[in-house]
Amino acid sequence: MSRDHYELHEGALLIADAHYSKEHPEFFEFLKAIESGDIITTQLILMGDIFDLLFGYIPLTHRRNSDAVALINRLSERIEILYLEGNHDFQLSRLFPNVHVIPVEHQPFLCYIRNKKVMLSHGDYRGDWKYRLYLSLIRSSGVLRFLNAVDIVSGHAIIKRLDRYLIQKDHCRKIPHFDIKTAAHAELFESYDADVIIEGHFHQNRSFAYERFEYINLGAFACNQRYYVVQSENKPKLLQEVIF
Repeated sequence: MSRDHYELHEGALLIADAHYSKEHPEFFEFLKAIESGDIITTQLILMGDIFDLLFGYIPLTHRRNSDAVALINRLSERIEILYLEGNHDFQLSRLFPNVHVIPVEHQPFLCYIRNKKVMLSHGDYRGDWKYRLYLSLIRSSGVLRFLNAVDIVSGHAIIKRLDRYLIQKDHCRKIPHFDIKTAAHAELFESYDADVIIEGHFHQNRSFAYERFEYINLGAFACNQRYYVVQSENKPKLLQEVIF
């Protein structure tokens, strides 16, 4: 894979915020549909928060998700998979040896679709300095190893607390005034000099046309099992929404 000129082709699939867990098992069926040929693609783009909890140095999260991890690895031997780490799934390179894993520090990630310059990201890199510091610390291998030791000693109290919090989340929640929140970052987006910005994280399934670029926020697969297909050049829209 060239990081200087990565191309997404017609038929590539983008999926964001599947939040795979025992409460949201549909993502595994989606992967099985690709494996069986019911869904056909040569490129699968995982836009972050694909798993509700999957951390590179927390073995319990590996065991919980072992079936889906194994299936992604099988698929990666047949098709090209790009995985943009999110805030629920990170430090993943060792888990997915044949997947192109893009950590948050390399996001937004430059690619090209239909001769358009497109920046892909999970979308959680735009908070205030306290949030960015938190993300930097929580993604640290040393911090994760320490938290794993505490979690084991405490009978997995940390993971259980996260479980209780996550099970209450509404993945279909609409963010009030999302257009205003996005517009506040327009100057940042313009600095990427891109034709299109595509993100997940916010679950909004909305797009806005600005003077110099188009902004697309993908809907969450966990909400209603929607994913997106890159369209051919003769189609007016870049992405087609599909319900699995």
